[in-house]
Amino acid sequence: MPAEFRQIVEGTLLVFAALLPIVNPFGGAPVFLAMTADCTPELRATIAKRIALNAFLLLLASVSIGTYVLDFFGLSVSVVQVAGGIVVCAAGWELLRAESVTREPPTSPPGAAEIASRAFYPLTLPITVGPGTISVAITIGANHPRNVQALLVNGTADLIGATMIAATVFICYRYADRVLRLLGETGTSVLVRLSAFILFCIGVQIFWNGATALLGTVPALNAH
Repeated sequence: MPAEFRQIVEGTLLVFAALLPIVNPFGGAPVFLAMTADCTPELRATIAKRIALNAFLLLLASVSIGTYVLDFFGLSVSVVQVAGGIVVCAAGWELLRAESVTREPPTSPPGAAEIASRAFYPLTLPITVGPGTISVAITIGANHPRNVQALLVNGTADLIGATMIAATVFICYRYADRVLRLLGETGTSVLVRLSAFILFCIGVQIFWNGATALLGTVPALNAH
C-alpha cells in the first residue's frame, strides 16, 4: 500500500472516528423529528438533505480553515465553546419546555426561505454540528503539517471523512419519521424529552470546558 494512500485512509478514519460521536446523528434524530413535527414526510426529507449538506460544509471548513478564521477575529477555541455551550443549552431548554413534540402538519407548507433558515439554525448549528464538534475539527486541522504534499493528503482525508459523516446524518434524519411510527406518540415524547435533557447537559459541559480554560488564564486565580 503506498504511503500516501495509507495516510489518506488513516486521516479519514481519524476525522470520522473523532467527529461522529460528537455529531451523534443517532441521538440527534429524535430532536430533529420533534423540531420538524409540523412538516410533511417529503418536506422533512428535504430538510434532512439540507442539514447534511450544511453539516458537510461546516465540518470541512472547520478542519480546513477554522484556525485561520479564529485568528483573524482574535478568538480562541475556549470562547467558541462558552458561546456555543450557551446556545446548545438554550436549544435543549426550549425543547424540554415545549408543550408537545408532535404537531399536525400545517395546511400550507413552509416557504423555501423558512426551510433554509430552519435547516441551518438550529438544526445544523448548534444541534448537529455544535461548538464541541467545531472545536475538535479545528484541533484536527491545526495539527496538520503545513506543506503541499500534506495539504493534498490531509485535504483528501478531510473531504472523505466529512462526506461520510454528512451521509450518516442524512440517513439518520431522513428516516427519523420511522421512529415515530414505531414508538408512537408517547414513546416519541419520552425519547425526545430524554434527548433534549442530554442536549442541555452537553451544552453545560461545553460551556464548562470553555469557561474552565478561560479561568485558567486569569493570573489572580492561578496565583492561588
